[in-house]
Amino acid sequence: MKLSMVIPAYNEEELIGDCLNSILLEISGKNYDLEVIVVNNASTDKTREIIASFPKVRLVDEPYKGLVRARRAGFLDSSGELVANIDADTRMTEGWFDKVFEEFSKNPKLVGLSGPFIYYDLSKQARAGVRLFYYLGFIIYLFNRYIFGVGSMLQGGNFVIKRTALEAIGGFNNEFDFWGEDTDLARRLVKVGDVKFTFDLPIYASGRRLEKEGIARTGWRYALNYFSTIFFKKPYETVKQELKDKYEKTWAKIKE
Repeated sequence: MKLSMVIPAYNEEELIGDCLNSILLEISGKNYDLEVIVVNNASTDKTREIIASFPKVRLVDEPYKGLVRARRAGFLDSSGELVANIDADTRMTEGWFDKVFEEFSKNPKLVGLSGPFIYYDLSKQARAGVRLFYYLGFIIYLFNRYIFGVGSMLQGGNFVIKRTALEAIGGFNNEFDFWGEDTDLARRLVKVGDVKFTFDLPIYASGRRLEKEGIARTGWRYALNYFSTIFFKKPYETVKQELKDKYEKTWAKIKE
């Protein structure tokens, strides 16, 4: 199976080089059928120049900012039967590619595979908090997937999907830009095949944004968008705005 690596990058001049070097190091000496595509998503720093300096990497420009836009641009330029979506601040773990090919080879019904982040630049205490969040999320995922049958779980920035499956569900959802986009994909993919989340497919990631926003706050936003996407099929902010508009219209009628 051919694997296409799609990596959106917006102003990632400090980390995109490490990401690409980690991929090239992990595949060195291996006989993988692989292509690496980096989508320069309207960067204003030296991200584009750094990407272009890697001869084995294909550069795609997406002038309109947005994670889902960048993922779509990379997907349309790719040709692999499998499409991996990772972030520009990630680094490969040993055996990541072997695990991907193993999982898809042994289960023909598998259409989505994902694993957790290991935040290499956070404190031990912060990493423990993230690990707890993953465990809680995994338990909820098991209930929703196998008991209620309402969805599955993908970690944005560390997931692989089968091309035919993504095409079968209509591609990426324009209603999502960032929050909830991975949950939306998982929710729709389970209708055409198996979606698996496993702790055996970790990837290293920078926790700089997580640390800046706060682990608790970020976890809460993920939770809100997860349940909103599962039960309302829309991002939390969209649902909140729709409920607000409905309330205002109802109140206006009452006042009349």
